[in-house]
Amino acid sequence: MPDYRYVAIDRQGRERKGRLRAVNDDSARADLIRRHFHIVALEPAGARASAGRPLLVFRRNRLSARELALFTRQLATLAEVAPLEEALRTLTRQSEAESVRLVIGDVHAALLEGRRLADAMARQAPSFPPLYRAMVAAGETTGSLTVILARLADLLERQAVVRGKLVAALAYPIVLAVVAIGVVAALMIFVVPRVVEQFTDVGQQLPFLTRAVIALSNFAANWWWLLALLIALAVFCWVSAMRRPAFKARVDARLLRLPLIGRLLRDLYAARFARTLATMVSSRLPLVEGLRLTVPTIRNAALAGATAALVDQVRAGGSLSAALRDSEVFPPLLVYMTASGESAGRLEPMLERAADYLEREFDRFTAASMALLEPVIIVVMGSCVALIILAILLPILQLQNLAGL
Repeated sequence: MPDYRYVAIDRQGRERKGRLRAVNDDSARADLIRRHFHIVALEPAGARASAGRPLLVFRRNRLSARELALFTRQLATLAEVAPLEEALRTLTRQSEAESVRLVIGDVHAALLEGRRLADAMARQAPSFPPLYRAMVAAGETTGSLTVILARLADLLERQAVVRGKLVAALAYPIVLAVVAIGVVAALMIFVVPRVVEQFTDVGQQLPFLTRAVIALSNFAANWWWLLALLIALAVFCWVSAMRRPAFKARVDARLLRLPLIGRLLRDLYAARFARTLATMVSSRLPLVEGLRLTVPTIRNAALAGATAALVDQVRAGGSLSAALRDSEVFPPLLVYMTASGESAGRLEPMLERAADYLEREFDRFTAASMALLEPVIIVVMGSCVALIILAILLPILQLQNLAGL
């Protein structure tokens, strides 16, 4: 059996190095796990050092949104019936993806070193956002960690559902638009030039539509590389400009003022904001701290700036509903239900209801918009193809008329 070198961390948080004999890599990992070791590195003992790869390699991995939601739900379930250290060790063992095992294993190792769970998660900050860690810290402080983990799991799963609905709604129109552009481009570059060759020796002036289509076809066939270069340059310039905060803020503010897209974005961000805020309130997280941690999670610069202004106004002693009203970017429903919750002392359930209503409105609006967008794309594509066919048929009809004379 081959020898394997390993670097691991034992249950007391000490680093262990050594060798073991095993049939294969999986068997070696299973042997170390039975010893309650967290595996940091494992490789065949015969691996040459000249390969330039150190034994201890710290890989930077990150949990995706789906993996974080699943991990939170599993940890909340296991933490109710087992110690936290055992729950993390179980999740490390049962995770199939290597990147997930490394992230959870690092958190587990930090917990064995005596750190709090929130501090252990800070070692994997890309996987656990500041708002997530703050809620976990609040749960550890108040002794309600399992309850807060369950609420965090609910929040992440709900966000994943909304994100999935948005992707599903946009997928078909985007694919349809790409196919339509590809079909029209193929007709203009490959089909039209072959057909036009039949009309070059006619000696008659071609119809205007035919001449226009021929000119566009020649340009696309001969200068396609220029078009591709211009598109790539435009994308590069746009991405570079969006990295400038001032430009991005202006673009995001104008997006919010658009008739349809603006309402869609406001409802989407407001629903996410309300649900996140409700989870923070239920976690006994200070409102100002929670609002401050929410700002980096908002991608729209205009809404992020409005949320940052909320922090200053609430810190100065103002009410949340008044701050939302003064920002003039959040939906009136959210402002009204927040004010009702504050006056009745039931802010958390009112925020949850506002989030539910806004998400339902988002679903209905998205479904209606996509239902209208699909036929629009089909009509536009059909019109382009019809114009190309008409441009080809007009010279043929013209020749038939001349022959009839």
